[in-house]
Amino acid sequence: MEAFQGARDDISFQIGLIWSQVKEPVIVPLLRVSVFLCLAMSLMMLVERVYMGFVICLVKLFGRKPEKRYKWEPMKDDVELGNSIYPMVLVQVPMYNEREVYQLSIGAACGLSWPSDRIIIQILDDSTDPTIKELVQMECSRWASKGVNIKYEVRDNRNGYKAGALKEGMKRSYVKQCDYVAIFDADFQPETDFLWRTVPFLVNNPELGLVQARWKFVNANECLMTRMQEMSLDYHFTVEQEVGSSTYAFFGFNGTAGVWRISALNEAGGWKDRTTVEDMDLAVRASLKGWKFLYLANLKVKNELPSTLKAYRYQQHRWSCGPANLFKKMFTEIMRNKKVSLWKKIYVIYSFFFVRKVVAHINTFVFYCIVLPATVVVPEVAVPKWGAVYIPSIITLLNAVGTPRSLHLLVFWILFENTMSLHRTKATIIGLLEASRVNEWIVTEKLGDALKGKGGGKAPKKFRFKIGERIHMLELLVGFYLFFCGCYDIMFGKNRFYIFLYIQSIAFFIMAFGYVGTFVPNS
Repeated sequence: MEAFQGARDDISFQIGLIWSQVKEPVIVPLLRVSVFLCLAMSLMMLVERVYMGFVICLVKLFGRKPEKRYKWEPMKDDVELGNSIYPMVLVQVPMYNEREVYQLSIGAACGLSWPSDRIIIQILDDSTDPTIKELVQMECSRWASKGVNIKYEVRDNRNGYKAGALKEGMKRSYVKQCDYVAIFDADFQPETDFLWRTVPFLVNNPELGLVQARWKFVNANECLMTRMQEMSLDYHFTVEQEVGSSTYAFFGFNGTAGVWRISALNEAGGWKDRTTVEDMDLAVRASLKGWKFLYLANLKVKNELPSTLKAYRYQQHRWSCGPANLFKKMFTEIMRNKKVSLWKKIYVIYSFFFVRKVVAHINTFVFYCIVLPATVVVPEVAVPKWGAVYIPSIITLLNAVGTPRSLHLLVFWILFENTMSLHRTKATIIGLLEASRVNEWIVTEKLGDALKGKGGGKAPKKFRFKIGERIHMLELLVGFYLFFCGCYDIMFGKNRFYIFLYIQSIAFFIMAFGYVGTFVPNS
């Protein structure tokens, strides 16, 4: 027993000796550099948020509504020309094994109000499940029998995923007669007057290439995870899209709930599948050709948020990896472009891409989940209070303006975003380095009304424990790291960060074991 105790003390002494020898010459300088870089990135994020907050205040204060910035006149009937006065509109609905929502999306697209001989509904079905494929085809036939001009299109491969389907759809001969194309993902349900409120902007303003509507989440109250998503996305639509539209007439196309001028789409080079964000890729290329974009905040299209953790993680991987990869691919092209102003180039490269798509993800994780906890163990390195408390507080409060009804959930949102930042940072690095999974595309699972039919809106919970599928090891390791730093702070530290560290570690443990979002049984 004494020999065991002696060996343990000897190991502890050796570890302590190695730590003391490495700490001063290696750990302390590295941590100081890390703190400096993280504070610099935090200031970038703060300036970006304050700038956008200032612009959005001016937009609201001076009432810069779309109808005042661009010419807008309602479409009117012409006795002599008849319906030919109305432009031809193509409506594309790409889908893949959408058993739960195919009827809703097809019904909403077919219900759009527009002269029946001036609209074509195109269902692009990439389904691999033959049963679902047959159901979608039958639904299209049902609407066709009602007189709707609907085309059911399939292909023998899934090359390019969504971008490939949209590109293939644009090759059809009947598309040549169309002037505009409206795009809706399978879970989107536009109101009947959607085209009457968007197309006139394109008709009366030849410089406009895209009109984008806002998303309205039908299942935001389903669980805490969907409420967190609502807070993040509401800021994106309330502030980021509005600021981009009002200042440089540029923002990232959201991939759905928008109407493109087909000539703008073609001039930009059409759909490309080189990244997982084909929508953003098209928007950047079209903007570099000189086309302007308009965002309509008052036009909302219903859609569904992913309510299972698995679906949300896949979506966030795509949304984080794709923009970083696109940034790498297009940096030189943007810099060399001669059609847009220098200020617009700076906005696209620095603000749109670098700060929002790279710095925001990496700094959130590295600073608050790695560097800040490390200063507890290495007290020689201090983080100023303005960097540790004031800047993140201001950024958080500015983000909360998008969803005032969720102000009481702000603490949960901070913990959730910090936890998800690990997954997003990993995806961002994969995108920048073009590592494995860089072009991974997994369609976000939609539940539609499936859960409502299984117990009044609440899915039956079924305990599943599968290592690899259920346990996320990186989140687990970070959780243990934060917990260790919290314990060290209580015993030896002076920072009093332990409350934050303990709560954040619990959030990582919850995420690691998958106890977030809606639980859907296998059977």
